[in-house]
Parts: sequence; C-alpha cells; structure tokens
Amino acid sequence: MLKLEDVTIKFGGLTAVNNVSLEIPEGSIFGLIGPNGAGKTTLFNLISGVYKPTSGKIYFQEKEIEGTTPYKVNELGIARTYQNINLFKKMTTLENVMVGCHTKSKAGIFDAVFKTKKQKSEEKAIIEKSMNILEFMGLKDKAYYKASNLSYGEQRRLEISRAMASEPKLILLDEPAAGMNANEKLELNDTIQKMNKLGITVLLVEHDMKVVMNICDTVCVLNYGKRLCVGEPDYVQNNEEVIEAYLGGDIDV
Repeated sequence: MLKLEDVTIKFGGLTAVNNVSLEIPEGSIFGLIGPNGAGKTTLFNLISGVYKPTSGKIYFQEKEIEGTTPYKVNELGIARTYQNINLFKKMTTLENVMVGCHTKSKAGIFDAVFKTKKQKSEEKAIIEKSMNILEFMGLKDKAYYKASNLSYGEQRRLEISRAMASEPKLILLDEPAAGMNANEKLELNDTIQKMNKLGITVLLVEHDMKVVMNICDTVCVLNYGKRLCVGEPDYVQNNEEVIEAYLGGDIDV
C-alpha cells in the first residue's frame, strides 16, 4: 500500500527524518511510535505532501508521490487527521463531513451558482453519504449540532469521519487518542478496527501504548528521526533497545 525508501528531510542543520524505509501492507493497522521529536508527525507531513523529502522515495500503490501537493495526495486515496483538532467549529457536524466529500464532487462553479439539477442531485447524494458515515461513527444523532458543541471524544471521531468522506484507501491518524478518557479510547479502538474491516489501511501515530499494542498488526519505533525497530507488538514491547531508548521500562498493557 505504502512504501518509503531511505526518506530523509533536513531543516537547515537539523535532520528530522533520517534515512527511513518502511512498508505498510494493504489492509493493516500499522503503528508509529517514538518519543517527542522523533520525527513521527514530520513523516506524516512527508507522506501527505506537506513537506518534500530532501532525499528518498515515497510510493503509494506503486506510484511515486513524494513532492505531490496535499490535495493531489488526497485525491489519490490518502486522508489524514491532525494532532490538534482541526474542525470547522461554527459549522454543523454534518457540514464538516460534507466538506470532506469535495474531492469526489463533480459539479462546478456554474452548477453551484445557478443551482442546476446536477448540483442539487450531487448535494443530495453527499448529504446521504455524510449521514451514513456519521451513523457508522456513532454521531448521526449529533448531525445538526455545531462542531464546537460536541464533546472532545466526539470531535475526534468527527475528524475521522471527515477524513473518511474522501473515501481513502489509507488513513493517517495523528495521535487520535490524545486527551481522551478511558471510555473514549475504547470507542476509538472499536472505530479504528471497524474502519479497517471496511478495507481502509490505517497508519497510526500514538503515544498511548495500550491503544497501539492492542490494535496494531505491526509497530515501528522512531528515535531521533531514525528507524529503531519494526515488528509485531509483542516483539517491539520486549525489545531492549526500545525499552531503553523510549519506554523506560516494560509496557503495561
């Protein structure tokens, strides 16, 4: 699904990601962990087109994508959420998801201005699709609430809903459990696994080890921008280098 070959990015004298190679299999839930400043979000920004690597290659479904603009990356089938909640707070829950459908819409400016039959038909289909996503995410009853009136956990789920609206093949989740309570994290785990069963490959950056170790098929550890370890959760949590460099002791899962 996604392949990184010797990807490096430098900001002046700082090497944020250093010669990282990864393969994320189609249909997997792949975890990316590491201490603050390890390069995890920078790697997301490289994959999603926010940054262009200094060197190295990034392939999505065998198509070279490094340096591709973010909206083109999204059109190819990669969606993402952000570490900080990034919703349109004054818009409704439904409207936020509808915004995520824009890459699949065909009506143009003329259709929008003159409210053509094509535009009306497409808008109806987008509303129906968005409501289906909200139902899947357990937010249908909040469809007409302003996004700002949702709970923290619901806002996180809404961000994922908006990402799903673009019909991604791969979704990048940047610390989705941040700030959640224990029940919200359980709901998040369930949500991610349900998405994965729909055929969406998941690449997850997360600090909560219980979330990572309980749902990921494979985990990669970054440290100072370098790949330290890749393997199944049991292997990673018992790896001495990982324990020493990042975890500081055994993971309590």
